[in-house]
Amino acid sequence: MASYQPTDLKKGVVVQLDGKPFRVVEYSQKVMGRGGSIVNVRLKNLIDGGVIPKTFKGQERIDSAEVTNQNVQYLYNDGSTFFFMDPNTFEQFELSSDIVDDNAGYLKEGESLNLQFFDGRVITVELPKNVYLEVTYTEDVVKGDTTSSVLKDATLETGLVAKVPAFIKIGDIISVDTSTGEYRERKKD
Repeated sequence: MASYQPTDLKKGVVVQLDGKPFRVVEYSQKVMGRGGSIVNVRLKNLIDGGVIPKTFKGQERIDSAEVTNQNVQYLYNDGSTFFFMDPNTFEQFELSSDIVDDNAGYLKEGESLNLQFFDGRVITVELPKNVYLEVTYTEDVVKGDTTSSVLKDATLETGLVAKVPAFIKIGDIISVDTSTGEYRERKKD
């Protein structure tokens, strides 16, 4: 099994502790005297969703988690269960809303993405870095107040609400960063 040193840990890396998979969600390093260092991380348990702080010293070894990715297509959800399908084998996967978690707002029917597996079970939905979603509701701008520094709320087709520049209107397709939920750009026709 591959392993990491504490300084190899970065945000997004998946490690295994006590037989469970964890994703690094925060990372900081303190350099001590004589070249030693302490690494502080916050780890999200990919099975139960809990987040724990952990400190690693110098030359400790941390096991990497044996995870696999599988490309799937998002089909739909019924409120509590999300349905995905392998486009090659047509095998379907059902995930509870607690596994999909905050990613639900970025899931658009028919879109391709990856499911991440650990020990044969799905542990997380891997989103693309950015997704394009249609604006279904936003307030009109007050005439003359069109500076790009003014932000307003926009409801997107998946129900996600994002802060967008004042010039965005209903029907626009915008790119949203899936790691921050922030507006990136308006799609060009």
